[in-house]
Amino acid sequence: MKLLVCGGYGFIGSAFIKNHLNNFSNDEIINIDNLTIGSNKFNLSEIINNNNYSFVNEDIKNFDAIEKISKDVDIIINFAAETHVDRSISNPKPFIETNILGTYSLLESSRKYDKKFIHISTDEIYGDLENKEPFSENDILKPSNPYSATKAAADLLVGSYQRTYGIDCIITRCTNNFGTNQFPEKLIPKTIIRASKDLKIPLYGDGNQIRSWIHVLDYVTAIDAFISKGKSGEIYNIAAWNEISNRDMVEKILKIMKKPSNLIEFVPDRPGHDKHYSINSSKIKNEVNWSPQFNFDDALRETVNWYLSNKDWWEPLVDEKTLHPQPWTLNWTN
Repeated sequence: MKLLVCGGYGFIGSAFIKNHLNNFSNDEIINIDNLTIGSNKFNLSEIINNNNYSFVNEDIKNFDAIEKISKDVDIIINFAAETHVDRSISNPKPFIETNILGTYSLLESSRKYDKKFIHISTDEIYGDLENKEPFSENDILKPSNPYSATKAAADLLVGSYQRTYGIDCIITRCTNNFGTNQFPEKLIPKTIIRASKDLKIPLYGDGNQIRSWIHVLDYVTAIDAFISKGKSGEIYNIAAWNEISNRDMVEKILKIMKKPSNLIEFVPDRPGHDKHYSINSSKIKNEVNWSPQFNFDDALRETVNWYLSNKDWWEPLVDEKTLHPQPWTLNWTN
C-alpha cells in the first residue's frame, strides 16, 4: 500500500510515519510538507534512508502538484494544518488558506482519482462543553476561535464531498496530543522549556481550563486502525480520558522537574478561550476495537525527560515569539 501523508514533518504526522513504517514495513509513504512553523526535518532523521520513504517539499494548496502526486497512491492522510490558536487570533489568514483551501485541494485529488481520504481534525470544533455530557460525533459544531472555525469548515467540506461525490473518507476528531518532538509553542513543551530556564510559566486567566490529553503514539495507532477497520463516511472521536486543568498540568510538570510552583504566573486570558473540552470516544472502541495503551503519568514523565535530554532538538526552534506569555498579542504576519 502507498500512502500520501500531508504534513509529515509536523508533530503528529512524523509520529504516524515512523510508527506506520515500523509496523507495516512493506508500505510506501510519500511525505509532502512545505516546512513552515511546526515542521521539523529532524523529526524523521532516523528514517531518511528508508527506501520506502520519500519527501516532497510542496504546499497542499498547489493543486497541480497534489494532483500529480496523488495519482499513484492508495490513501491520502491530511495532517497538514495551521494549528496554534493564539496565532490564529492575531492572523487568521494562513489558517483559512491552509486548513480550508488546502483541504479542498486534497479532496479534489481524492475525488478525481478515487483515493481513500483520512482527515485529521480536532475536538476543539465542538466548542465549550458548558456543563453538558461529553460531545459525541453527531453534536453541533460551535467553534470559538479562527483556528477551530477553519477546522470545522474543513470537516464540513470533507463531509460534503462524501455525500455529494461519494468519496471514501473518514474524519478523526482527537483531543490534545502530547509526546516527544512537539513544537515548543504548545503548552507542555513550552512549560518544560521555560521552567528549565527558570522563567515564569504563563497561565491564561485562572488556569482552570480543562483539556483532555492523549499520547501521540496512541493517536497514530488509532489512525492505522482506521485504515483497515474504519467505516467509510464516518466520524470518530478519539480520547484517552485524561482530563485535567491547565493549572494542574503545569503543576504536574513542575513537580516532575522539581521546580517550585511559584514559577506560575497568571496572565490575562486570550479572547474566545473555551473552558472545557470533553468528547465521548465509545464509537471507536465499539466499531474499530481500539483503546489507548499509554499511562498518562508515566508518559508525561517520559515526555518531560525527553525535552530535558534533547536540548539540541528544541533550542534552534525557540525564540522570543515561541515562548511569549501572550502570543495572540504579537504580529504573526511575518
